[in-house]
Amino acid sequence: MKATSPVCAASLSLVLAGLAATSCGSTNSAYTALPIPELLTGTTFDLTLAPSSRQFLDGGATTTYGYNGASFWGPTLVMNKGDVVQMHVTNNLTEETTTHWHGLHVPAAADGNPHQPIAPGETWSPRFEVKNQAAMYWYHPHVHMMTMMQLSLGAGGLIIVRDPEEAALALPRTWGVDDIPLVLTSRRFDADNQFDVTTAAYGDYLLANGVMNARVELPAQVVRIRVLNTEVERAYNLGFADGRTFFVIGNDGGLLDAPVSTTRVQLYPGERVELLVNLGKDAVGSALTLQSFNGGQLFGYPGGEPASSGNFGSLLNNKTFDVLRIVVTGATAGAITTVPTALVHNSYWTDADVTNSRTLNITDMGPGTPFTFDGAGYVDTVINQTIALNAVEKWTITNNATFNHAFHIHDVQFKIVSRSSGSVGETEQGWKDTLSLQRNESVSFIAKFDDFASDTNPYMYHCHMANHEDEGLMGQFLVR
Repeated sequence: MKATSPVCAASLSLVLAGLAATSCGSTNSAYTALPIPELLTGTTFDLTLAPSSRQFLDGGATTTYGYNGASFWGPTLVMNKGDVVQMHVTNNLTEETTTHWHGLHVPAAADGNPHQPIAPGETWSPRFEVKNQAAMYWYHPHVHMMTMMQLSLGAGGLIIVRDPEEAALALPRTWGVDDIPLVLTSRRFDADNQFDVTTAAYGDYLLANGVMNARVELPAQVVRIRVLNTEVERAYNLGFADGRTFFVIGNDGGLLDAPVSTTRVQLYPGERVELLVNLGKDAVGSALTLQSFNGGQLFGYPGGEPASSGNFGSLLNNKTFDVLRIVVTGATAGAITTVPTALVHNSYWTDADVTNSRTLNITDMGPGTPFTFDGAGYVDTVINQTIALNAVEKWTITNNATFNHAFHIHDVQFKIVSRSSGSVGETEQGWKDTLSLQRNESVSFIAKFDDFASDTNPYMYHCHMANHEDEGLMGQFLVR
């Protein structure tokens, strides 16, 4: 089979190698083994971001970015709550970059936001105590007006924080065996097999951990899948093709109080979720498929647009598509066979604790204009909010714009307390740092801004749709 277009078909050799789908956005009987990023442990972590390339489609290789010699993405950093870690990030690109520790509660000067640039050839070495609860966080570039490009090329990696409370639970945690990461995104290719990193909000090919048509073998027992949405703009509405029930046990900032049974879970860009799936009754050798049910969504849903081409079109848009093929293998020694009934006990801030409230409005001036907060785009010298150290604040984000958004705030984990569109979903009841926001909806959350203060180093809040962020849907705040 000869490729007629780098976007709509792939060569037989690449299909057999599992590196491409035979048609845009589709999967077939040829699969690629899901890569599992290597683990780096300890208290000193060395990361080097550099250009690379990967053969995705027939013809020329695709230019990519990766950390530590990887051709896409980077290693998973394993940290323990309470450890003081030393980071060394070296920039071997030809342009400036940063590395932001998404979700971690660290001093603003160590945050890796646009105010901590790393020049080509330079190394940035922040040091901080790990204060977060056990969960999956991640790191990625955060250069203003270049985040979409660098992230799209593959720059990013996971962070696993462990703590004694999580370690005491009977949960799967053998990395790559019964505990796997699933990093979801998609890409569009141009005529030269290069990623479109400037105009395409959505890709035509789904990538799971950086490969197409991903397949993984998982044992016939309870397994843990840690999912991250790293899309530019697309949301995912995840569930299994056979409609089976699974369990959400955690999201952005930690475990829930108890597992939540469901058949669907939604993830906007930047959001994470931890799932337990009981494969104990599945026959060895059988297969199941994780899918995203993105068809028929309300207007404004990211990836629900009907167009198949153009800046906001995609061959994955407005349809159900495959995300991961799972083949069941024999159970392991010491297998986890039951889902726990309780997890951890979270203590959340409530309205009674609030010392200050503020409202942000997402605005736009119509088609073709950038989204902004309160009518003003990001300016790196403007501090938009000033917060008192140890304040417990209630923020209400109102989306007056024509599209859904993914709101993310640095420094803190928060508790969502209300949605104007209805009740807060069971699967987003835990600690969060990123939330979905429908058009014409207001969402309120409560957070405490503790531990770190500075008169000069701000944190950011922004839409985690990288194109919106780059265009100015971002603000900054000081804690002082």
